[in-house]
Order: sequence, then structure tokens, then C-alpha cells
Amino acid sequence: MRRSIPSTQALACFEAAARHESYTRAAQELALTQGAVSRQVMALEEFVGVPLFRRTRHGVALTPAGETYARKVRHWLLGMERDTLDLMAHQGSGGTIKLAAVPTFATRWLMPRLPQLAQQHPDITVHIDVQTRPFLFADTGFDAALYAGTPEQVRNWPGIEALHLMDEDVVPVCSPRLLDRATQRAPGRAWQPLPPQALADLPLLQQSTRPQGWVQWFQSVNVDAPRAMDGPRYELFSMLAVAAAQGMGVALIPPMLVESELARGELVIASAQPLRGERGYYLITPAQQAPSAVLQTFSDWLKTMAQQAMG
Repeated sequence: MRRSIPSTQALACFEAAARHESYTRAAQELALTQGAVSRQVMALEEFVGVPLFRRTRHGVALTPAGETYARKVRHWLLGMERDTLDLMAHQGSGGTIKLAAVPTFATRWLMPRLPQLAQQHPDITVHIDVQTRPFLFADTGFDAALYAGTPEQVRNWPGIEALHLMDEDVVPVCSPRLLDRATQRAPGRAWQPLPPQALADLPLLQQSTRPQGWVQWFQSVNVDAPRAMDGPRYELFSMLAVAAAQGMGVALIPPMLVESELARGELVIASAQPLRGERGYYLITPAQQAPSAVLQTFSDWLKTMAQQAMG
């Protein structure tokens, strides 16, 4: 069946002309004549049957239809260029995964483990872009997504399959210096986690996206804490981790997101009372198609990493 796809040359000329709103500058970029660019755009307009440009006193400007089409063509051309470079780099072996991911989980949990993936599967390359909200895979170039959300949010994401990796349990963490000041610990003496009641008297760090976090934690340990909503608010777990490590207060953070700080002693568990979060971490893939061999390998590896992290 003959496909209704215009020539790549016509699309490249249109995209350049749309970006510059000038046939002349598009011709300079593409090393063509102005007339050649004009003819390619005219051929494209004839092919689609829709005017893409209108003449102005200063040259050309996109029509509303042209603006919409230009965004889609630009995305398609960039994807084709990226896929071609990937093919050239791998010389036909292995493959790449274009992954959308929530930033803190990607930076603090996934990326420290990617060297293990490279050792086990050196022919797989993972490209990561930040994406925090559900999206339609058909409108993007992503192969999969690492998503943090509630089970209801995952169920309401259309056209996907979800692999649950782990829950977002949080525990109170803080700088050991803060515990030293709070407990007046003698130098050289090992510190001990505090009872939940003691945390109610310490400065608390809040997460703006979970304003009830400390309220819920104190309720779970049956502690009356009138100041549970006091304290500076930060949006990301990574921000909370830095503030806590600097001794600014106690933060509720999933331990898996502060593994490095805990290992280096920059943060310690202030009270070993976890709170089961409403959210979990999921690998999201399109439901309409079978996963490629590369994506299946990555999915299996990710599931193994999550199981090891959860003990």
C-alpha cells in the first residue's frame, strides 16, 4: 500500500523555513538555493492540500495549520536523526531506550545503578529525559517511563502497561549534627535514633507536594505534634536531602533516594518508624505493542534491581 508520506527533502525544507520564517535563511542552512526551498515547500503544500505559509511584507509567515504541522515535523525529524545516530553508533547490534523519568528517582536511584546495566548489557544505551506527568506514547518518542504515582493515577493512564517496582515508604532523616545538638550527645559516643515524641520538638522540613506528610507520620506513631506543618517547604526529595544534610531540620524521605548520604554519614535515620506512602514507582510501557528485545531486557534488569533494593 502506498503511504501518504511526503519526501524527506520537502519536510526538511519546510521545517527550516518554518523555524526561520524565511526561505532565504532556510536555503543558507541547507546549502540550497532560495528557489529550491520555495519549490520544495510548494510541492509539500500541494501534497497536503493545505497552505502552510502566507506571504508578508517581510517574507513568509506560518499559517495556523503550518504552525501545528511544523511542530510535528520537527519532532519527527529530530527522532529520525536520533535513531539514525543510534544505529550508526551501535552498528546494528544492541539498541537504545528513550526513557521518560521523574527527576529525583532517576538521578538518585537509577543512574547510580546504570553502570551495572552497562557491564551486563554493554550494547544497551539508555537516554533519559525528565517527565513527571502521564502522556500519550503516540505523541512522543519515548519507549518507556519511570513514573511515581498512586495506583489510581496509574490505572487512569490510558493505553499503558505498568510494572510496579517499589512503594515510596518514607522515614525521618537528618544530619547527625542535628541529633548531637538535640540530644547533647557526648563526643565519641554512638548516636541512637530518637523516640517519635522527640522529633516533634525538632525543626521539620516539609515537602510542598505532600503538605500532610509530617501530620500523617506523627499520627501513625500516636504522637501529638502541634507544629507538624511548620517549617520550610521544598518541592523535590533532592532538595529536602540537601537541606537535611546541612542540618536545617528533619525530612521525610525514602531511604532509597538518600543511599549515598546515608553511606557517607551525612544523613542518619532519626527514627526508625517508616510511613507507607500513597505513591509507588512504576515502569510504564505502551500496551498496544509487544516490547522490543532491548526494552524487555531493560525491564527484567530494572525489576531485579528493585527487588534487590527492597531486600
